[in-house]
Amino acid sequence: MTAVARVRAAYRAIAAADRPEIWIHLRPEADAVAEAEAVDRRTDAPALRGTVLAVKDNVDVAGMPTTAACPEFAYLPDEDAASVAALRASGAVVIGKTNLDQFATGLVGTRSPYGAVRDSRRPEYISGGSSSGSAVAVALGLVDLAVGTDTAGSGRVPAALQGIVGIKPTRGVVSTDGVVPACASYDCVSLFAADLPAATRAMGVLAAGAPARPWPADRRLAAPPRPRVAVPRELPGLDAEWAGAFGAAVHALAESGAEIVEIDLDPFLAAARLLYDGALVAERYAAVGEFVDSRPEAVDPTVRAIVSPAGAIAAHRLIADRHRLTRLRATAMARLEGIDALVIPTAPEHPTIADVAADPIGVNSRMGTYTNFCNLFDLCAVAVPAGKAGAAQFGVTVLARAFEDAVAADIAGKMCGSMPEDWPAAAAPAVELAVFGAHLLGQPLEHQLTALGARWLGPVWTAPNYRLTALDTVPRKPGLIRVADRGVSIAGEKWLLTPAALGRFLAELPTPMQLGAVEFDDGSWGTGFGCDHAAAASGRDISEYGGWKAALAAGALG
Repeated sequence: MTAVARVRAAYRAIAAADRPEIWIHLRPEADAVAEAEAVDRRTDAPALRGTVLAVKDNVDVAGMPTTAACPEFAYLPDEDAASVAALRASGAVVIGKTNLDQFATGLVGTRSPYGAVRDSRRPEYISGGSSSGSAVAVALGLVDLAVGTDTAGSGRVPAALQGIVGIKPTRGVVSTDGVVPACASYDCVSLFAADLPAATRAMGVLAAGAPARPWPADRRLAAPPRPRVAVPRELPGLDAEWAGAFGAAVHALAESGAEIVEIDLDPFLAAARLLYDGALVAERYAAVGEFVDSRPEAVDPTVRAIVSPAGAIAAHRLIADRHRLTRLRATAMARLEGIDALVIPTAPEHPTIADVAADPIGVNSRMGTYTNFCNLFDLCAVAVPAGKAGAAQFGVTVLARAFEDAVAADIAGKMCGSMPEDWPAAAAPAVELAVFGAHLLGQPLEHQLTALGARWLGPVWTAPNYRLTALDTVPRKPGLIRVADRGVSIAGEKWLLTPAALGRFLAELPTPMQLGAVEFDDGSWGTGFGCDHAAAASGRDISEYGGWKAALAAGALG
C-alpha cells in the first residue's frame, strides 16, 4: 500500500472512531497527503516508508502548536523534535498531536482540558497516561506508530492498559531535544506500536537518527538462550485475579526456557515513592513551575497541587534524597546480580474514570507502583501484552540494565510470542562474524558466542571458492580454506557481536583457527572463520557435504 493510501485510510478510521479526545491537533488531511506523496516519490527504501505517525503533544512537530495539554502554554516550533525528525526522515508521516496528562504529570490520562482519554475498549475506564492519546490511537488502529514520553511510566502504563507494546529505551539513548521537560534528569522519548517487531524497528530508527547518550563499546546484543529472570516475591497492589494473570505470564516464560528467580522488591518500591513523595519532584517545578505559579487558573488542579508546592523544596532535601536514591540503587542492583532481567506487572489495576475523579492523587500513585523506579535506576524497559486479568488487558514489563535494551526486547519477545528486531545494533557499532563449525547454533562452542552477548542472524553460504576439512581437535571442528580451483560453496551461519566482544573472542581463539575475510555467495565479503592451510592439509576433506552440520548428519565423521 502506498503512503498516500495509508494516510487516507487513517483519516477515514479517525472519522469512524469518533474519539476527538485523542487529538489536540489533527493535521489537515491535505497536508498529510502531500507529505505522503513526497514519501512515495522517494527512490530509496526508508525503513518506515508510509508509516502513519502520531506525536504526543509535549514533543515538537514543526508548524504545529506544542501545548503539553495546556492551551495557555502553547508555542509554535519552527523545527521538529530530534526524535520526530528521525522518524520522518525514515518515511513516517505525522498526522497529528495527541492528548496527554497536562505537562506529562500523571499516569491516568484524565488530567487534560481537552478531555479525559477513554480506554479503547471500555470507555468508562481510563486509558492510562501520561501518553494517553498516543497509546489509544495505536490501540484503535488509527496510526501505526506513536511517540510518547516516559519519566515515571508514561510509555508503559498506557501500553499495558491498551494491550499494545511500549518501549522505554535506556535513558538518553534517544535525544529529548524538542521535548517539554517533566523531570529533565529522568525524561525519555518512548514509542508505541501494535506489536514488538514494529516497535523495535522504529526504535532502531530513533536511536540511530536522534542519538544523544553514547553507547558503550561492550554490550550484549542478545539475551542468553536460557536467561535468568527475576520476578517479585510479593505483588503489592494486585488482587487475586491480577496476581493470577502475572503468575500465568511467568509460568509461560519458564516454559520457554527461562530460569525464574524470586527477589524482594523493597528497594525498587522505596525508590518509586521518592519520585513524587520525595524532593525529586522539585525537577517538575524547575521544568514548568514558573508558568504554573504565574497562571494557576490555566493549570489542572491536580497538576497544580503537585508542581506548585515543589517550588518550596529546600536544596538540602533534594541532595539528601539523591544520596538516598544512590544507596537504594546499589541495593537493588545487588539483588539483580547474575540476573539478566526483571519482569514485573506493568500496572496493578485498571481503574475507571470515576475512580480517578474520586481520588486523583491516590489512584495515580498506585498506578506508578511498578514503573516509577525505572528511570531513577537507569534501567531500560519493554512493556508487552500478557493476556487478560478478568475483563481488563494485562501487561508485563521486562526491565534490564542500561544499554541492555536488546536483552529486554528478546525476553519480552518470549513473553508475547514475537521476534524483535535488534534495534541497538542499528544505533551503535556491531560486527558480523561468519562461523562454519563448532560455533554453529546447537554445536559445542556456541556458548562462547552467546556468553559474549552475540546475536544469531541466520544461515549464510560462501562463494564457490572454498574447501572444508575436518580437523583432529577436541571438540571436533572444521577448517575453512580458500582455494584457487575445485572450490565449492560451504554453508555457515552469521552472528552479530560488538567490536569489543569480537576482540575478546579473537584473543582467545586457539590455533590453527583464524579470523579473516570470507567471500559470500552474493559477492559480498565479511569477517569469518578460516584455518591455517598446513593444518587443513592434515585433515580429512569433507567439502562434498557442503557444510559441517550436513557432514555430521551424514555420519561422515564416524
